[in-house]
Amino acid sequence: MFDKLKQAYDLKKQADTLKKELEKEIVEVESGEIKIRMSADQKVQEVTLGSNPDPRVLKDVFNKAVEESQKVAAKKMQSMMGGLGGLTDLLK
Repeated sequence: MFDKLKQAYDLKKQADTLKKELEKEIVEVESGEIKIRMSADQKVQEVTLGSNPDPRVLKDVFNKAVEESQKVAAKKMQSMMGGLGGLTDLLK
């Protein structure tokens, strides 16, 4: 029982560290006059629009920023936590 609690505590500490790391990682995607900066925890940090932005391009740039932030988050999670190994051990 206490082993499982310790594993849960360790996993929580890893998750907190991962969250802080994801906040620091920034992806930047731009097309034409539109640029979006987003952290790997998917918080928009900055949006730069030109004088006459095309809404379709804005949508595409935003979706690409989300996709790139997800890739960064997945890589960071895999390297920091070894995938989901700690979680699957806890659920046994």
